[in-house]
Order: sequence, then C-alpha cells, then structure tokens
Amino acid sequence: MLSLSDTTAVVSALRTAGCVFAEDEAELILATARTPEELATMVDRRASGQPLEHVLGWAEFHGLRVLVEPGVFVPRRRTEFLVDQALAQVPGASVVVDLCCGSGAVGAALAAALGDIELHAADIDPAAVDCARRNIAPYGGHAHAGDLFEALPAALRGRVGILAANVPYVPTGEVGLLPAEARDHEPLVALDGGGDGLDVLRRVAAEAPRWLAPGGCVLVETSERQAEVAVETFARAGLRTRLAVSEELYANVVIGVRDQVVQADQVV
Repeated sequence: MLSLSDTTAVVSALRTAGCVFAEDEAELILATARTPEELATMVDRRASGQPLEHVLGWAEFHGLRVLVEPGVFVPRRRTEFLVDQALAQVPGASVVVDLCCGSGAVGAALAAALGDIELHAADIDPAAVDCARRNIAPYGGHAHAGDLFEALPAALRGRVGILAANVPYVPTGEVGLLPAEARDHEPLVALDGGGDGLDVLRRVAAEAPRWLAPGGCVLVETSERQAEVAVETFARAGLRTRLAVSEELYANVVIGVRDQVVQADQVV
C-alpha cells in the first residue's frame, strides 16, 4: 500500500505508466488524497490513462479551482485566453452566457472577474450541466440542459453582453487522432465538430446576433487552420469580427460584436 508520504513510489508508478510530468502530478495527487487507500486508487486511475483532472476532481482555470467530474470535458488552459478577450471586449458586461459550457469553467471565471452579473450556462450533456451547476452556484448562476440556444430562457434575447461558446471544433475524421485521455474519457459531443469541425460554430454564428445586446460579443475558440473560415462565418452573420491569437497558448479566438445601430426612432 502506498503511503501518503512516499513521493518516490508515487512518482515511480506514474513514470512507469508513461506520465511525462510524473513529479508534478505526484505532488498534486499526494496533496489531494486523504487516505492511503484513496491515494492508491488515484494513482491506479491516472496510470490507466484517465485525465489527471478527473482523478483529482478539479482543474486550475483562470485562477480558480474548478470541479471536474469523470466524463466531463476538461477545461484547457488555452481557453483562459478566450476569457481574457471577453473581459477586454466587454468589461462592463452584466449578462453572461457560457454556451457549450462543459464544467462551467468559463462562466465561473467571467463571473469571478466581473462581479455581480446575471450568469447562465448551458450544455447538451446532462453530466456537464450538473457539474457546471456546482461551479457557477457561488456566483448565483443558472445551468440549463439543451441544444445550444434552445436551452436558454427566451428572456435573454437581445440582452447578452458576453456569449462565450466553447464549441467542439475537431473534424469528425480526426477525433481518433486525439490523445487517449480526451478520446476515451471526454464526451464525444464536446469534441466532434462535424466534417470540417465548424458545424456547431456555424449554428452559433447564425443565432448569436439575436441574443446579443448592442455592443455585446460572442467568442469561440478554433484552430489556426479553421480561423479564416470561422471569421468569414461570423462576418456573414452580420457581426463585426476579428481574430485574436495567443502564440504562447496556441489559442485562436474568433470574436463577433453586435454593433449599436442608430435607427430613426430608437437605438437598437
């Protein structure tokens, strides 16, 4: 039986299983395990290929410790760039929607930064919705189950300041090339973006203008090779569009803004 103080044995077990960052992972597992039995179970789960975040039960994201349950999409550190772009674009947002929310990490991070806001998160996967509900509860957030905008209360139309949609964007034919941690332990619906990876992005772009407040923005993450088509898709939807890139995080975020249009009798 492993001991809670036996760092060497834990590192050895993880390294033997092929964990590249065995020392760092051992430190996190040892800090999380409460009993030798729990430690042994956690090491066995990690050695079998389960994502470290599922083993720990949490992930670090944008300065927060986000709960991540087995079978739920693990928030990526590169997605912190999407959060930063949203905060820079609409720093005074009062209504935030986290679409395709997974664990709700993006919504929680935005709420933590913005303060007192109206927060909604939605996902088609019931397990993700349950997990997100726990992560956004401290911010008074509401979690909804359903297919994209169908899950949201109709009263949100035209009011959303930040619409963060971390859509799946892996082409169907490339899902099998993903690391086993993602391919075998995360829901396919959170990974598979259709033939060219942009099916869900197109649906979000088509509907987003109806939900955004004047000056509000929708943000999605995509790959470098998909970025040009994604930008064109947002622009065709009538959004003022730009691409933000972080070479350090290998992140590409498409941002679409609903302009404030002055009409003859009102401001839309």
